[in-house]
Amino acid sequence: MSRPALKIGLTGGIGSGKSAAAARFASHGVAVVDTDAIARKLTAPGGAALAALRDAFGEAALAADGGLDRARMRTLVFANPAERARLEAILHPLIEAESLRRCYAAQSPYVIVDVPLLAETGRWREHCERVCVVDCPQELQIARVAERNGHPRDEIEAIVAAQASREARRAIADDIIDNGDTLAALHAQIDALHERYCALAKRTT
Repeated sequence: MSRPALKIGLTGGIGSGKSAAAARFASHGVAVVDTDAIARKLTAPGGAALAALRDAFGEAALAADGGLDRARMRTLVFANPAERARLEAILHPLIEAESLRRCYAAQSPYVIVDVPLLAETGRWREHCERVCVVDCPQELQIARVAERNGHPRDEIEAIVAAQASREARRAIADDIIDNGDTLAALHAQIDALHERYCALAKRTT
């Protein structure tokens, strides 16, 4: 099994624009491994994680369609760090294994590994050669999430507070994308990083 030349861990807080950044990298033909999408597949009806989740949390953890009741579990783990740790102990190894499988299968010069909680968990830092953080002011994060999801401000602030701080994410970054301006400015930064990562990939092969 060949190893990809370069794995870039992409992260950012809620509302930072990480998904828009990942989409721009993908537009260059770069493989993007979306760990959230993998988690959703693992916990969908028939998903590989469901048996262990049922054993750990009981039938109440499952929705009517047989998949994980994500809203119920989100409420449970948000209020209880021990339950969150139990959930992560089941899901994270499965997500990691599938993500790495996709990294090894990728044909692009480098791979973007989209990890929302990279700063919080730290698991992916040992797998990625570089960490790229999508950054913007907290007020802009809150405004974007409110516009996108319509959640009350206090709920959004609670989510932001539960994530790693802006300073903590920036501290682990090899590269920082400033997404406090226009979409065109975001794209320009990513286009420049794409050229840099392609050059780095050539040097590491």
